[in-house]
Amino acid sequence: MLKYQNKNKSLQSRFMKYVQIDTQSDPLSETTPSTAKQKDLGKVLTAELLQMGITDAQLDEYGYVYATIPSNSEKKDVPVICFCSHMDTSPDCSGKNVKPIIHPNYQGQDLVLPDDHSIILKMNEHPDLKDQIGNDIITASGTTLLGADNKAGVAEIMEAALFLTENPQIKHGTIKILFTPDEEIGRGVDKADLKKLGADFGYTIDGETLGSIEDETFSADGAVLTINGVSTHPGFAKGKMESAIKILSDVIAALPADCLSPESTELKEGFIHPVSIGGSVEQAEARFIIRAFDDEELKSYGELLDATVQNIIEDFPNSTYQLRITEQYRNMKQVLDQYPQVIANGIEAIKRAGIVPKQQSIRGGTDGSRLSFMGLPCPNIFAGEHAFHGKQEWASVQDMEKAVETIINIAMIWEEQA
Repeated sequence: MLKYQNKNKSLQSRFMKYVQIDTQSDPLSETTPSTAKQKDLGKVLTAELLQMGITDAQLDEYGYVYATIPSNSEKKDVPVICFCSHMDTSPDCSGKNVKPIIHPNYQGQDLVLPDDHSIILKMNEHPDLKDQIGNDIITASGTTLLGADNKAGVAEIMEAALFLTENPQIKHGTIKILFTPDEEIGRGVDKADLKKLGADFGYTIDGETLGSIEDETFSADGAVLTINGVSTHPGFAKGKMESAIKILSDVIAALPADCLSPESTELKEGFIHPVSIGGSVEQAEARFIIRAFDDEELKSYGELLDATVQNIIEDFPNSTYQLRITEQYRNMKQVLDQYPQVIANGIEAIKRAGIVPKQQSIRGGTDGSRLSFMGLPCPNIFAGEHAFHGKQEWASVQDMEKAVETIINIAMIWEEQA
């Protein structure tokens, strides 16, 4: 059987090219995409897809890249499969002027990043490095994130697309490619046109550890808490001033610290997490993300946040608050359990790549969470990306190669089973 080979190190070259394009998204922006620079990568991807001979590749006004690899199967009932990754990087850490570095033949040593020697990747702090002996590790230089989340997935889909177009003897049904903006701020599929996409099932390539396939995510809400205080001259403020900054600080301090926070939870435990805060004496605002695997539990966390605010603000009779909670995405397992073949084919594809599959939950979300509820059942496949959203982010070239192989296997398996 013909296997994918990373000829001339094309995969890491492609990946390192993409991560140097700044695509950081902005949660405070109201446009789609939230930052125009995300289209810079979209333009590059569209041009490369067209060069491959994928003639319908296009970048739309909202920053989405769509493309189709036509079926080469004689079978007429092969389901249309979509592979999806997001182009944006996290707002939590700079993605400007990324300098990717390859650390070849990793042997377990500490990786000290050259532009900031305080940024050190240690095996005891990154357990997955124990499985990378002899592999090639890619990091940034110490002043930015790397952008493997999710440009590893983007590069892998592009490599798989090139392989399939260059090897027509590999039989597959119609393959759809979707690259999205703004996934990191929970808006990755806000403007996705599923009718234009025309897929039956999908796979996001946005996971971490080699062999993982994730069929369960958090259910997620976002919350914006606004405190309206009372401002007056600080020299004459006694008995009059009610500082919105201090009220908001009291609310955050009153939330549980030994549970319901990212720092104190793991596995299936959820949390209430303030992600930004700002304002003045008169008005202050905090934004939260609320996460749980169970929808009823998620609802109770929102109620707890509201009750906490009410309890605090009782001591400030002239102040008011508004708490706005909005749905971001829901646990995709609710949908995927209805389509066991999607998971089964993903597991088989991983096995064919010579890997032990790891079916698991993810303490996060992907575009697949919302796509599943929009009518495109869509689990998440590993991409070899690790330590997301920070300067210690890293990726494994060999794991990325296996992700490319898994994508190709998925396309083949759906055609075989049709």
